[in-house]
Amino acid sequence: MRANRRRIKELWATDSASREDWLDKASQIKRVSAAEIDKICESPGNQGVCARIEGYHYVSAAELLAKPDPLIIALDEVQDPQNLGAICRTAECVGATGVIITERRAAHVTPAVCKASAGAVEWLSIAKVNNLSDFLEDAKRAGAWCYGADSGDEATDYLTPDYRGGVVLVLGSEGSGLRPRVASCCDALIKLPMLGQLDSLNASAAASALMYGILQQRA
Repeated sequence: MRANRRRIKELWATDSASREDWLDKASQIKRVSAAEIDKICESPGNQGVCARIEGYHYVSAAELLAKPDPLIIALDEVQDPQNLGAICRTAECVGATGVIITERRAAHVTPAVCKASAGAVEWLSIAKVNNLSDFLEDAKRAGAWCYGADSGDEATDYLTPDYRGGVVLVLGSEGSGLRPRVASCCDALIKLPMLGQLDSLNASAAASALMYGILQQRA
């Protein structure tokens, strides 16, 4: 509601929830029982409030590239809604310009993603592209450097590159990482140090570490 980017069509709340300060400016609240809220939300994890809102407003990839010295997080077929939400939450916290997701074989912004992002998607600019490789080529033509997260031997330590200026951080899917063509479109592949017995982090954990590493240089 604070972001005010999407029109609220209907709003339901229990009596106790409707007295919360953040709902003071809301109009036409329908007061219902906790059981009715659970039924509407199809989940008990709702804090006594449920809303029906208009669809998510995506931006164009060109809009993100037009920003000065953008920091863009590009996701290569990330399909898990929880991971997408967590990545968007971190992206918003580090002040990223926006997030790129693919049209096919990828999670899009849904109520589950919005909840996993703690509402960050309402503040963050997100664009969908048909072809991520083509977007990376466009980004390079616009002057950005593209860095793909990878755990292979050919990847360099993530602290090595200079992340000032326009940057696109490319993250692969949960199971297979970056697709070969997407990886080939990156200016360099970067990796986090793995000192334990496991050789990888999940997508959202790796994204958080890399984004904050980049932020330290850009701050």
